[in-house]
This record gives sequence, C-alpha cells and structure tokens, in this order.
Amino acid sequence: MSLLELNEVEARYGPVRALHGISLRVGDGELVAVLGANGAGKTTTLRAVSGTVRRSGDVVFNGSKLPRRPDATARAGIAHVPEGRGTFSELSVWENLRLGAYTRRGSVKDDAQRVFSFFPRLEERKSQQAGTLSGGEQQMLALGRAMMARPKLLLLDEPSLGLAPLLVKTIFEKIVEINRQHGITILLVEQNANLALEISHYGYVLETGRISLQDASAALRQSPQVRNAYLGGG
Repeated sequence: MSLLELNEVEARYGPVRALHGISLRVGDGELVAVLGANGAGKTTTLRAVSGTVRRSGDVVFNGSKLPRRPDATARAGIAHVPEGRGTFSELSVWENLRLGAYTRRGSVKDDAQRVFSFFPRLEERKSQQAGTLSGGEQQMLALGRAMMARPKLLLLDEPSLGLAPLLVKTIFEKIVEINRQHGITILLVEQNANLALEISHYGYVLETGRISLQDASAALRQSPQVRNAYLGGG
C-alpha cells in the first residue's frame, strides 16, 4: 500500500520549470531513495511534497490529496529535514526539540527521551545553543526535532552533506533504525548514491526534472547506467 503518491507533479521557480510531470510511489514502511546530479530536481521533489514550492499535479498522502501549504503537510504527519539542517542556531538544543512538537498537544517528555536514546550526545548538550554544535550534532538535532512531531513520513534532504565519513556512517545507521525498528516511512534525497541504495528498498533516478530510471535498490546498484553515472563505474 502506498503511503505517498506523486502523480504528474510539476514544480516551478518563477518561470523556470524544475519538475516535468514526475510520478512516484512510497510504500508504507519503505525507505525510498531519490538520486541524481546537482540540479536534477531532487530537493524540489521534497519541496513539492512539503508544499514549499509552487507545484501542480497531485500529491496524495495516506489516501488524501495534500493542500499546497507547509502547515497542512506537517499536520498530516510529514516532517521535512531540509538540506543544511534548518536548526534555529540561537535557540538551545532543548528549545529546538520542543519546536519540533508544535503540531501536536500533550507532554513532549517521552518523545524527547526517545530522541535522546537515539542521540545521547543531544542530551549531553540540551542546554547548548544549536549554532555552537558540530555539523554532525546539528544533523542529529535536525533528525531529532523531526522525530518530535511523531511523523508517519520523513523527508530527508542530503543528510550526509558536509559530514566526515565516520559521522555519515552513524547518521545512516540511525536512519535505518528509524525506518526499520520504528516503522517510519522515509523518502531520502542523497548524493552518496552507493550508501543510499545500500539502505533503501527502492530508488528513483532523476535527470533534469524527469525520472529516468526506477527499480528496486539492489537492482539499481547493478545497473550499468547507475554504476557509471553515480557509483564510479566498475
């Protein structure tokens, strides 16, 4: 069963069309990767879902069409972790986490403890200003803040960007844990194609705003087209 469907979605920045009628599906509980070169439309695809870019076509989530408003998207159960993390640098770690729960009522303590169990370093730094955290810690905070909303779907945009290889490994282990142990569906945009295909169930390849290839991730890893363009050949 599809949790998310994009049907002939187009998106524009002013007069420039960034997506040319793309259609994709994300099954309930799946981790789906979107690959492509810079400018292919990966980030715009996530923005089309979250309602932060002008779009046409249908975005259907959990059986209902999504309005083109970010607040409606968040209230429907979708959390978007943008490229660059998007944390509030002047606020503390704890204040950032509390903001992640703004779409719902009730105590946030249990959710915060769950986040801290994922990322113990955040608990150690919960009074620290977010802007003083390392890049890896800021990515942990961005993921943790998204988890505070109790989302059904996580949109992750380039979570490995700017991180050292060891930290990338840690972050991706947590992404897998969020998906497989906690059942949260994930749509992942990632430049590190090898790593994205290693952890995902299914993948889409975008070229200039169009889907050029799609298949199970294991099959895409063996595709000559994908290997030559994104995995270094071999």
